[in-house]
Amino acid sequence: MSGWTTHEGLAVGLPLEGVDTDQLIPARFMSTPRAQGYGGFLLHDIRRDAGGALRGDFPLNDSRADGASILVARRNFGGGSSREAAAYALLDAGYRAVVAPSFGDIFQGNAVNNGLLPARVTEAEAEALLAALAAGPVAGAVDIGRGTLRVGEVSVPFTLAPGAAEKLVNGWDDIDLTRHHQDRIGAFRDALKRDRPWLWPGASAWRAGA
Repeated sequence: MSGWTTHEGLAVGLPLEGVDTDQLIPARFMSTPRAQGYGGFLLHDIRRDAGGALRGDFPLNDSRADGASILVARRNFGGGSSREAAAYALLDAGYRAVVAPSFGDIFQGNAVNNGLLPARVTEAEAEALLAALAAGPVAGAVDIGRGTLRVGEVSVPFTLAPGAAEKLVNGWDDIDLTRHHQDRIGAFRDALKRDRPWLWPGASAWRAGA
């Protein structure tokens, strides 16, 4: 996974709260191989009517939103089930950042591990960004290093969960982050083995039954 620090792209507003992972990608689509792409399933059941046609009043269906890569929503984005496919659907649809006042914890971790930025802003800041997007998508920019976000003429700071910025910038997941500390982990292991040899299978004290 490639890391990134800054991104410029089209921002679109989704003025809904509580958009959960079951809405981001309904379960019936998750048997599709990832290689075929999940972007077409993103928000499938709320962006289409009962007959399966795209709803004209849904923001992501606006033709001006084609190619959007920054999504602004309201609180509790990505709550619900733990499906990692929710992050896949957003990424496969072209999104690099999701902006909201709060996120589901598991979704937030899945997003970061796959290179998708979950940028937290205050509710007032989210409403200001959504107001800037009320008339339609506009240009936006994200800077992870500075922790800043711009949508149209509105600029706000954002926060990330601890360690998230390091993982996004370096293109790391949890395993990569652990490997980054392998020297310290090895030193801890060696010190523990030296100071408490009886903890290690095969030590003489262990064999003696001490």
